[in-house]
Amino acid sequence: MKLINQEQVAKNMGSRLIKNQIFKGLFLIATSIALIVLGILLYRIFTQGFSYLTADFFQNFASRRPGSSGIKAALIGSLWIMGVTIPISLILAVGTAIYLEEYAKKGKLTTFIQTNIANLAGVPSIVFGLLGLTVFVRFFDLGRSILAGGLTMALLILPVIVVASQEAIRSVPKDMREASYGMGATKWQTILRVVLPAAIPGILTGSILAFSRAIGETAPLLVVGAFAFVNYLPENVMSTFTIMPIQIYNWASRPQLEFQYVAAAGIIVLFIFLIVMNATAVFIRNKFQKRY
Repeated sequence: MKLINQEQVAKNMGSRLIKNQIFKGLFLIATSIALIVLGILLYRIFTQGFSYLTADFFQNFASRRPGSSGIKAALIGSLWIMGVTIPISLILAVGTAIYLEEYAKKGKLTTFIQTNIANLAGVPSIVFGLLGLTVFVRFFDLGRSILAGGLTMALLILPVIVVASQEAIRSVPKDMREASYGMGATKWQTILRVVLPAAIPGILTGSILAFSRAIGETAPLLVVGAFAFVNYLPENVMSTFTIMPIQIYNWASRPQLEFQYVAAAGIIVLFIFLIVMNATAVFIRNKFQKRY
Protein backbone atom coordinates (compact mmCIF):
# COMPACT_ATOMS: atom_id res chain seq x y z
CA MET A 1 0.00 0.00 0.00
CA LYS A 2 2.81 2.38 0.91
CA LEU A 3 4.59 1.49 -2.34
CA ILE A 4 1.47 2.36 -4.37
CA ASN A 5 1.14 5.66 -2.54
CA GLN A 6 4.79 6.50 -3.15
CA GLU A 7 4.43 5.74 -6.85
CA GLN A 8 1.31 7.92 -7.06
CA VAL A 9 3.09 10.75 -5.26
CA ALA A 10 6.05 10.41 -7.62
CA LYS A 11 3.73 10.54 -10.66
CA ASN A 12 1.95 13.61 -9.30
CA MET A 13 5.26 15.34 -8.59
CA GLY A 14 6.51 14.51 -12.08
CA SER A 15 3.30 15.86 -13.64
CA ARG A 16 3.53 19.07 -11.62
CA LEU A 17 7.17 19.57 -12.57
CA ILE A 18 6.33 19.14 -16.26
CA LYS A 19 3.46 21.64 -15.99
CA ASN A 20 5.74 24.04 -14.14
CA GLN A 21 8.33 23.84 -16.92
CA ILE A 22 5.68 24.33 -19.60
CA PHE A 23 4.22 27.43 -17.97
CA LYS A 24 7.69 28.75 -17.22
CA GLY A 25 8.55 28.41 -20.90
CA LEU A 26 5.31 30.13 -21.96
CA PHE A 27 5.91 33.04 -19.60
CA LEU A 28 9.51 33.33 -20.81
CA ILE A 29 8.34 33.40 -24.43
CA ALA A 30 5.71 36.06 -23.64
CA THR A 31 8.29 38.20 -21.83
CA SER A 32 10.81 37.76 -24.65
CA ILE A 33 8.28 38.80 -27.30
CA ALA A 34 7.37 41.92 -25.32
CA LEU A 35 11.03 42.86 -24.81
CA ILE A 36 11.88 42.21 -28.47
CA VAL A 37 9.01 44.39 -29.70
CA LEU A 38 9.98 47.12 -27.23
CA GLY A 39 13.62 46.89 -28.29
CA ILE A 40 12.71 47.17 -31.99
CA LEU A 41 10.46 50.14 -31.27
CA LEU A 42 13.12 51.97 -29.24
CA TYR A 43 15.81 51.18 -31.84
CA ARG A 44 13.66 52.52 -34.67
CA ILE A 45 12.70 55.67 -32.78
CA PHE A 46 16.25 56.51 -31.67
CA THR A 47 17.87 55.76 -35.03
CA GLN A 48 15.34 57.94 -36.85
CA GLY A 49 14.96 60.79 -34.41
CA PHE A 50 18.23 61.16 -32.49
CA SER A 51 19.93 63.25 -35.20
CA TYR A 52 17.07 65.77 -35.02
CA LEU A 53 17.55 66.40 -31.29
CA THR A 54 19.39 69.67 -31.72
CA ALA A 55 19.22 72.98 -29.89
CA ASP A 56 17.05 74.36 -32.68
CA PHE A 57 14.54 71.55 -32.22
CA PHE A 58 13.91 72.73 -28.65
CA GLN A 59 13.92 76.44 -29.56
CA ASN A 60 11.78 76.39 -32.71
CA PHE A 61 8.03 76.32 -33.00
CA ALA A 62 6.10 73.99 -35.30
CA SER A 63 6.61 74.66 -38.98
CA ARG A 64 5.41 73.41 -42.36
CA ARG A 65 9.05 72.70 -43.21
CA PRO A 66 10.51 69.61 -41.47
CA GLY A 67 13.96 71.11 -41.08
CA SER A 68 12.57 74.14 -39.23
CA SER A 69 10.09 72.31 -37.00
CA GLY A 70 10.53 72.34 -33.25
CA ILE A 71 8.76 71.15 -30.14
CA LYS A 72 9.04 74.31 -28.01
CA ALA A 73 5.32 75.18 -27.87
CA ALA A 74 4.22 71.56 -27.30
CA LEU A 75 6.82 70.98 -24.56
CA ILE A 76 5.88 74.14 -22.66
CA GLY A 77 2.19 73.36 -23.17
CA SER A 78 2.65 69.89 -21.66
CA LEU A 79 4.42 71.44 -18.67
CA TRP A 80 1.53 73.85 -18.16
CA ILE A 81 -1.08 71.09 -18.43
CA MET A 82 0.73 68.82 -15.96
CA GLY A 83 1.29 71.80 -13.67
CA VAL A 84 -2.49 72.18 -13.43
CA THR A 85 -3.37 68.48 -13.50
CA ILE A 86 -0.99 67.10 -10.86
CA PRO A 87 -1.81 69.33 -7.84
CA ILE A 88 -5.58 69.37 -8.50
CA SER A 89 -5.83 65.60 -8.98
CA LEU A 90 -3.64 64.83 -5.95
CA ILE A 91 -5.49 67.18 -3.59
CA LEU A 92 -8.95 65.99 -4.65
CA ALA A 93 -8.03 62.30 -4.81
CA VAL A 94 -6.19 62.11 -1.49
CA GLY A 95 -8.90 64.18 0.21
CA THR A 96 -11.58 61.83 -1.15
CA ALA A 97 -9.63 58.77 -0.02
CA ILE A 98 -9.14 60.18 3.49
CA TYR A 99 -12.84 60.92 3.84
CA LEU A 100 -13.94 57.49 2.58
CA GLU A 101 -11.45 55.57 4.73
CA GLU A 102 -11.30 57.65 7.90
CA TYR A 103 -14.55 59.59 8.25
CA ALA A 104 -17.34 58.05 6.16
CA LYS A 105 -19.55 55.53 7.91
CA LYS A 106 -19.36 52.06 6.42
CA GLY A 107 -22.62 51.24 4.72
CA LYS A 108 -24.40 50.81 1.42
CA LEU A 109 -23.92 54.43 0.37
CA THR A 110 -20.16 54.35 0.97
CA THR A 111 -19.87 51.01 -0.84
CA PHE A 112 -21.88 52.44 -3.75
CA ILE A 113 -19.59 55.47 -3.99
CA GLN A 114 -16.43 53.34 -3.85
CA THR A 115 -17.76 50.95 -6.50
CA ASN A 116 -18.58 53.79 -8.87
CA ILE A 117 -15.18 55.42 -8.33
CA ALA A 118 -13.52 52.14 -9.25
CA ASN A 119 -15.77 51.83 -12.33
CA LEU A 120 -14.84 55.36 -13.46
CA ALA A 121 -11.22 54.23 -13.79
CA GLY A 122 -12.25 52.11 -16.78
CA VAL A 123 -14.32 54.75 -18.59
CA PRO A 124 -12.90 55.69 -22.05
CA SER A 125 -10.95 58.93 -22.02
CA ILE A 126 -13.08 60.48 -24.76
CA VAL A 127 -16.02 60.49 -22.31
CA PHE A 128 -14.02 62.69 -19.92
CA GLY A 129 -13.21 64.93 -22.87
CA LEU A 130 -16.91 65.40 -23.58
CA LEU A 131 -17.51 66.06 -19.88
CA GLY A 132 -14.76 68.68 -19.85
CA LEU A 133 -16.17 70.28 -22.99
CA THR A 134 -19.63 70.53 -21.46
CA VAL A 135 -18.68 71.60 -17.94
CA PHE A 136 -15.43 73.57 -18.16
CA VAL A 137 -15.38 74.94 -21.70
CA ARG A 138 -19.08 75.82 -22.09
CA PHE A 139 -20.75 75.96 -18.67
CA PHE A 140 -17.92 77.72 -16.80
CA ASP A 141 -16.88 79.50 -20.02
CA LEU A 142 -13.17 78.70 -19.64
CA GLY A 143 -12.78 78.34 -23.39
CA ARG A 144 -10.01 76.38 -25.09
CA SER A 145 -7.61 77.13 -22.26
CA ILE A 146 -4.92 75.34 -20.29
CA LEU A 147 -7.12 75.50 -17.18
CA ALA A 148 -9.98 73.69 -18.95
CA GLY A 149 -7.57 71.06 -20.28
CA GLY A 150 -5.86 70.57 -16.91
CA LEU A 151 -9.17 70.19 -15.08
CA THR A 152 -10.34 67.65 -17.66
CA MET A 153 -7.16 65.60 -17.31
CA ALA A 154 -7.46 65.82 -13.51
CA LEU A 155 -10.92 64.26 -13.75
CA LEU A 156 -9.53 61.56 -16.03
CA ILE A 157 -6.89 60.33 -13.59
CA LEU A 158 -8.81 61.12 -10.40
CA PRO A 159 -10.42 57.65 -9.97
CA VAL A 160 -7.08 55.85 -10.34
CA ILE A 161 -5.42 57.98 -7.65
CA VAL A 162 -8.44 57.69 -5.34
CA VAL A 163 -8.39 53.88 -5.48
CA ALA A 164 -4.60 53.75 -4.99
CA SER A 165 -4.79 56.21 -2.09
CA GLN A 166 -7.55 54.22 -0.40
CA GLU A 167 -5.50 51.04 -0.58
CA ALA A 168 -2.43 52.84 0.77
CA ILE A 169 -4.33 54.38 3.70
CA ARG A 170 -6.05 51.06 4.42
CA SER A 171 -2.68 49.29 4.58
CA VAL A 172 -1.36 51.49 7.41
CA PRO A 173 -1.33 49.30 10.57
CA LYS A 174 -3.97 50.08 13.19
CA ASP A 175 -1.27 49.92 15.86
CA MET A 176 0.22 53.17 14.52
CA ARG A 177 -3.14 54.92 14.80
CA GLU A 178 -3.78 53.58 18.29
CA ALA A 179 -0.33 54.61 19.44
CA SER A 180 -1.00 58.14 18.18
CA TYR A 181 -4.36 58.27 19.95
CA GLY A 182 -2.68 56.95 23.11
CA MET A 183 -0.27 59.90 23.02
CA GLY A 184 -3.24 62.26 23.04
CA ALA A 185 -3.34 63.18 19.35
CA THR A 186 -6.63 64.06 17.70
CA LYS A 187 -8.00 62.19 14.69
CA TRP A 188 -6.84 64.83 12.23
CA GLN A 189 -3.38 65.02 13.83
CA THR A 190 -3.12 61.24 13.54
CA ILE A 191 -4.10 61.33 9.87
CA LEU A 192 -1.76 64.22 9.06
CA ARG A 193 1.31 63.10 11.00
CA VAL A 194 1.02 59.31 11.07
CA VAL A 195 -1.31 57.89 8.43
CA LEU A 196 -0.46 60.10 5.46
CA PRO A 197 3.35 59.91 5.76
CA ALA A 198 3.13 56.11 6.02
CA ALA A 199 0.73 55.95 3.05
CA ILE A 200 2.68 58.28 0.74
CA PRO A 201 4.72 55.46 -0.95
CA GLY A 202 1.52 53.66 -1.95
CA ILE A 203 -0.21 56.88 -2.99
CA LEU A 204 2.70 57.89 -5.21
CA THR A 205 2.90 54.44 -6.79
CA GLY A 206 -0.65 54.77 -8.08
CA SER A 207 -0.15 58.43 -8.93
CA ILE A 208 2.86 57.64 -11.12
CA LEU A 209 0.73 55.37 -13.30
CA ALA A 210 -2.01 58.00 -13.46
CA PHE A 211 0.37 60.81 -14.43
CA SER A 212 1.93 58.60 -17.09
CA ARG A 213 -1.52 58.07 -18.58
CA ALA A 214 -2.31 61.79 -18.43
CA ILE A 215 0.81 62.91 -20.26
CA GLY A 216 0.14 60.54 -23.15
CA GLU A 217 -3.58 61.22 -23.61
CA THR A 218 -4.75 63.20 -26.63
CA ALA A 219 -8.47 62.49 -27.11
CA PRO A 220 -9.80 64.49 -24.10
CA LEU A 221 -7.67 67.52 -24.92
CA LEU A 222 -8.63 67.44 -28.60
CA VAL A 223 -12.28 67.51 -27.56
CA VAL A 224 -11.63 70.33 -25.08
CA GLY A 225 -9.94 72.32 -27.82
CA ALA A 226 -6.17 71.83 -27.88
CA PHE A 227 -4.60 73.06 -31.12
CA ALA A 228 -2.55 70.90 -33.47
CA PHE A 229 -0.44 73.83 -34.71
CA VAL A 230 0.80 76.49 -32.28
CA ASN A 231 3.64 78.95 -32.91
CA TYR A 232 3.56 80.84 -29.61
CA LEU A 233 4.00 80.14 -25.89
CA PRO A 234 1.19 80.18 -23.29
CA GLU A 235 1.20 83.25 -21.05
CA ASN A 236 -1.14 82.01 -18.32
CA VAL A 237 -3.67 79.27 -17.54
CA MET A 238 -6.26 80.93 -19.77
CA SER A 239 -4.05 80.73 -22.87
CA THR A 240 -4.65 78.30 -25.73
CA PHE A 241 -2.15 75.46 -26.05
CA THR A 242 -0.93 72.27 -27.63
CA ILE A 243 0.82 69.26 -26.08
CA MET A 244 3.52 66.86 -27.21
CA PRO A 245 1.30 63.86 -28.13
CA ILE A 246 -0.87 66.06 -30.38
CA GLN A 247 2.18 67.65 -31.99
CA ILE A 248 3.78 64.24 -32.57
CA TYR A 249 0.57 62.94 -34.16
CA ASN A 250 0.46 66.01 -36.38
CA TRP A 251 3.99 65.33 -37.61
CA ALA A 252 3.44 61.59 -38.04
CA SER A 253 0.32 62.18 -40.17
CA ARG A 254 2.23 64.32 -42.69
CA PRO A 255 3.03 62.66 -46.04
CA GLN A 256 6.66 63.87 -46.13
CA LEU A 257 9.10 61.21 -44.95
CA GLU A 258 11.26 63.72 -43.08
CA PHE A 259 8.34 64.58 -40.81
CA GLN A 260 8.40 60.95 -39.61
CA TYR A 261 11.93 61.55 -38.32
CA VAL A 262 10.82 64.78 -36.64
CA ALA A 263 7.98 62.83 -35.00
CA ALA A 264 10.51 60.25 -33.76
CA ALA A 265 12.54 63.07 -32.17
CA GLY A 266 9.36 64.30 -30.49
CA ILE A 267 8.71 60.80 -29.12
CA ILE A 268 12.20 60.74 -27.62
CA VAL A 269 11.54 64.07 -25.88
CA LEU A 270 8.18 62.79 -24.58
CA PHE A 271 9.89 59.60 -23.39
CA ILE A 272 12.55 61.58 -21.50
CA PHE A 273 9.89 63.91 -20.04
CA LEU A 274 7.99 60.89 -18.75
CA ILE A 275 11.11 59.30 -17.25
CA VAL A 276 12.09 62.50 -15.43
CA MET A 277 8.59 62.99 -14.03
CA ASN A 278 8.31 59.37 -12.88
CA ALA A 279 11.84 59.35 -11.47
CA THR A 280 10.98 62.35 -9.30
CA ALA A 281 7.90 60.59 -7.94
CA VAL A 282 9.87 57.38 -7.35
CA PHE A 283 12.57 59.33 -5.48
CA ILE A 284 9.96 60.87 -3.16
CA ARG A 285 8.32 57.49 -2.65
CA ASN A 286 11.60 55.76 -1.78
CA LYS A 287 12.51 58.55 0.61
CA PHE A 288 9.32 58.00 2.61
CA GLN A 289 9.69 54.22 2.42
CA LYS A 290 13.04 54.44 4.19
CA ARG A 291 11.56 56.69 6.87
CA TYR A 292 8.48 54.58 7.56
